[in-house]
Amino acid sequence: MIALLLFLIPLIGGLVAFFLKEGNAARGWSLLVALATMALSIAGMKMINDPSAASFSQEWMGSLGSSFALSLDGLSGLLCLLTGIAYPIILLATWRSTYRKPGNFFGLMLLAQAGLMGVFLAKDALLFYFFWELALIPVYFLCSGWGGERRIPVTFKFFIYTFTASVLMLIGLLYLYLHTPDRSFSLESFYALRLTNDNQSFVFWLLFVAFAVKMPVFPFHTWQPDTYEQSPTAATMVLSGLMVKMGVFGLLRWVMPVVPTAAYMWGDTVTSMAVIGILYASFIALQQDDLKRLVAYSSIAHIGIIAAAIFSGTRSGNEGAVIQMFSHGVNIIGLWIVVELIERQFGTRRMSQLGGIAQQAPGLTIMLVIVSFANISLPLTNAFPGEFLMFNGIWNTVGSKFSALFTVLAGLSIILGAAYTLNMLQKVLFGASNERTAAGYRIRPVETLSLVLVVGLILAFGVYPQPLLDSASGFVDGLLKQANFSNLATK
Repeated sequence: MIALLLFLIPLIGGLVAFFLKEGNAARGWSLLVALATMALSIAGMKMINDPSAASFSQEWMGSLGSSFALSLDGLSGLLCLLTGIAYPIILLATWRSTYRKPGNFFGLMLLAQAGLMGVFLAKDALLFYFFWELALIPVYFLCSGWGGERRIPVTFKFFIYTFTASVLMLIGLLYLYLHTPDRSFSLESFYALRLTNDNQSFVFWLLFVAFAVKMPVFPFHTWQPDTYEQSPTAATMVLSGLMVKMGVFGLLRWVMPVVPTAAYMWGDTVTSMAVIGILYASFIALQQDDLKRLVAYSSIAHIGIIAAAIFSGTRSGNEGAVIQMFSHGVNIIGLWIVVELIERQFGTRRMSQLGGIAQQAPGLTIMLVIVSFANISLPLTNAFPGEFLMFNGIWNTVGSKFSALFTVLAGLSIILGAAYTLNMLQKVLFGASNERTAAGYRIRPVETLSLVLVVGLILAFGVYPQPLLDSASGFVDGLLKQANFSNLATK
């Protein structure tokens, strides 16, 4: 039942928010709904091993073999937890932001959360597709209605990319459905399929491209930097912290276990694309002067490492990818919070127009330094365990002759990430103050709380990552048993 509530509470809360016309009422109601959802997501982590409490199934479209089936496991539980924790932080961080038609804005935000929860919980392919669209459609309206000056062409580009990806995914899911003996959309029926290698490859590329656009993976990434730049910051946090995980989740839930032979056959190709994206994004980030675009390209590089680790076919690679999905979500939202505070106070995101903030705002400086160190996966931050496991997995990629090369090239992102992150800290925080930054910036209590929560998660899971590993371990056991990469490599 808790799985159903994780979807229903933000759905109903979002619909109610549309009727709240006053800004404070809509904002307060949204925070209340987000806190209730967070409490449920935390409770859900304790019920993962109890199917009766963590699952819900009801006939939905019986004539099509589709059911309204939701369930929590290690993967979905961790991503629902991330979504549940992220939303209160996002709402607190943007508390002082004002929006025209605030009820509509917060209603769309909560509907996007409902869609996200559904995507992570769905155990039926048709239901998964329904939730996928439910998560994306509100974001279109958030970006086009409350974005920057170039929001219309940017949102149109975003729409074309994601709509095309959705069509490809639907074709792939329907193809699988037509090959099930009992004409069923259930996840179990898909897992039981034994397709030929050619059929698997056909489905693999349909689904992979659909999910690669959302992640995004090179060369399907070009919508992302502009969309992040032009979207309202709250929507950008949802896009980068949560929605990119939909694509990664799709690989783990609907690609690797369903078409394992094709995933193994095309593993080196996908990893090559991921590594090119890692290096490309890292070098582009080095050249950025705009903080939003720097964070956007940094995210592309991190997601590339996750993709390469998934296709390693190893336990450590996939465990690292699962926990890094959680850590990346926390860290990237922390970076966006600081970018939002800096832009709101100083009226610019240009690093060349900033400087000397450390002298005037030591609290903000400490927070940004900690979040930035997490972004480059320093030890004792939450990103370090996942990154270490992922690189270990890439080094031991099952059946690949290029695993050492992939590891070395992907490993350059550590050096490049440190370079552009430390360069950002130097330009923004240190040096001499100027006319913009001389007055300084005092973090307000609600902003402090949002950053303290982020920093607390960074340090807590950096020192003690075992809860994340425990959650990932059970899921990865099942994934590797279903995909059986080691056996494929010996054939």
